[in-house]
Amino acid sequence: MSTTAWPSLPLAEWQDTYATLHMWTQIVGKIRLARTPAMNHWWQVTLYVTSRGLTTSPIPDGSRTFQIDFDFIDHRLAIQASDGGTRTLPLAPRSVAAFYRALMAALAELGIAARIWPTPVEIERPIRFDQDEEHRSYDPEYARRWWQILLESDRVMKAFRARFLGKASPVHFFWGAFDLAVTRFSGRKAPPHPGAPNAPLGMVREAYSHEVSSCGLWPGGGPVPEPIYYAYAYPEPPGFKERAVHPAEAFYSKDLGEFVLPYEVVRRSASPDDTLLAFLQSTYEAAADLARWDRVGLERT
Repeated sequence: MSTTAWPSLPLAEWQDTYATLHMWTQIVGKIRLARTPAMNHWWQVTLYVTSRGLTTSPIPDGSRTFQIDFDFIDHRLAIQASDGGTRTLPLAPRSVAAFYRALMAALAELGIAARIWPTPVEIERPIRFDQDEEHRSYDPEYARRWWQILLESDRVMKAFRARFLGKASPVHFFWGAFDLAVTRFSGRKAPPHPGAPNAPLGMVREAYSHEVSSCGLWPGGGPVPEPIYYAYAYPEPPGFKERAVHPAEAFYSKDLGEFVLPYEVVRRSASPDDTLLAFLQSTYEAAADLARWDRVGLERT
């Protein structure tokens, strides 16, 4: 078992577990989406990092609430209702379809109606959850490593968020893209977003209705063979991609349209916290300076 606070996580070593866990979090996230009142920028759909994994936080169910937690220490999924009802499911190798059926049955036993659109989002070649027998891997060691990285990143990103007095999102986990993110807002409206691959246009435009500087952690995929930290601005101000940022290993990816810092650079640095904070701060300053944000009014000195 890995006990390193910032463990290694080569994408190739946990690709199958990642793909399965991505679908499991989408099922749980869609339950929250179906039962929670809408908020700006789709903030009502996200999951949150906990001391054991990920949680939906309390979801309304009439006069009671319930929450669903991924526990990556004991490797179980826990459903807890405010009236005392509980159910647990083991996190172990099983197909997405089997996980979907087991979770819906557990909710029904608690008297919780959970009807969702059973199709994944923000991925290529989606397979309905109730028909997905392809994704069925779960390696507890790598699931735990991913959570450890989320835990460390969440802590540093919360420290970064605390420096800002303006509107800012929580540090939250978007199950659509499987990334941990935090977003700062200038307070100005943004032009309509042109859209993003595999995501509904209306959803994207709601998310980017206002000018933002956003950053986060993504485990990689496709042409990106490793976990990365990323940072971008919308709308991207002229000169943003040419701006020098920190640390020296960070660069602007034309393919992704954002600044990138490989996770391994952070993990191997003498001070991972300081290295990550330097990336978050310098990329924010690039966006805020070039777009002429009111930094005096928006930042904590």
